[in-house]
Amino acid sequence: MALQVDLVAADRSVWSGEASLVRARTAEGEIGIMGGHEPLLAILAPGEVSITGSGSEGVTATVTGGFFSVDHDKVTIVAESVEVGAGTR
Repeated sequence: MALQVDLVAADRSVWSGEASLVRARTAEGEIGIMGGHEPLLAILAPGEVSITGSGSEGVTATVTGGFFSVDHDKVTIVAESVEVGAGTR
């Protein structure tokens, strides 16, 4: 089951698309989200966000604080700042 993911910085949209897995760091620790995950709202901790695209696309980015929400297979990550890493695919 695919996830619809939006990665947004305070000043721009960074990445949007379908993904099979999203990994991020929250204030309470590392989290991995796959299709069918229960609803969640968490504080985003500084660190890496990794989005594995459903096809061959995806992105790895370093983010600062913000929030992370999951609802009905839609993941929204809003960060104060986002720096897309060299590992973007």
